[in-house]
Amino acid sequence: MSDPAVVLDDLRSESEEVDLLVRELSDDGWAAPTPAPGWTIAHQIAHLAWTDRAALLAATDPDAFAAETEKALAAPDRFVDEGAEEGAALPPAELLGRWRVGRERLQSALRTAPPGARFPWYGPPMSATSMGTARLMETWAHGQDVADALGVVREPTDRLRHVAWIGIRARDYAYLVRGATPPAEPFRVELTAPDGEEWLYGPQDATQRISGPALDFCLLVTQRVHRDDTALAAEGADAAHWLTIAQAFAGPAGPGRAPRGA
Repeated sequence: MSDPAVVLDDLRSESEEVDLLVRELSDDGWAAPTPAPGWTIAHQIAHLAWTDRAALLAATDPDAFAAETEKALAAPDRFVDEGAEEGAALPPAELLGRWRVGRERLQSALRTAPPGARFPWYGPPMSATSMGTARLMETWAHGQDVADALGVVREPTDRLRHVAWIGIRARDYAYLVRGATPPAEPFRVELTAPDGEEWLYGPQDATQRISGPALDFCLLVTQRVHRDDTALAAEGADAAHWLTIAQAFAGPAGPGRAPRGA
């Protein structure tokens, strides 16, 4: 998908959906624990605000972003949690206001970026479209943690196609970040969208194949669910192994989630 406006429109819609989950919460609600160990709802929104700020720096001030990257490299196991902790300590109204202002500033920066512009990131450099896709993926994933904390079941939308796409594109990264060599053969991925449409990726004659609900695939590649708790099917040893390490996000290898009932 090459038109950043399409992705950014969907990012705005995704952000608004998460905003609706938290805007009326009490202080106790903001302090509710989420499935991410040690993270409250405030931590989840603080992380989104923090990452939007980092993306805005990458798009508008590469030197300042480079300084932030050095901080991340100096504390790779702590910098994400520290950023969330700082924001979560704010009064909820101030935190929510920061997230709203920051995400709109990022929208403006990405919508007005020159065609072909590429921005530095914690992984490979990104175009405006890929940056918007990455922000949508994270907004959806952390929104899922918020929804789970509140006991809310969200209706999946076709915005999941962005999450699925970045998860598939990040296949090799999941191996490399673990010091492993990615499979040489492309995989076939066949996902059933929320409206019943089939989303098809990769060569039709690939021997390594994955199929199943798009929602389950998106939950898996954002590490919001354990492989055993999905309806995904894998054909081939490489495809089956990928489903145990897949991650759609940049940064260190994620720990994943434990199986339900574990």
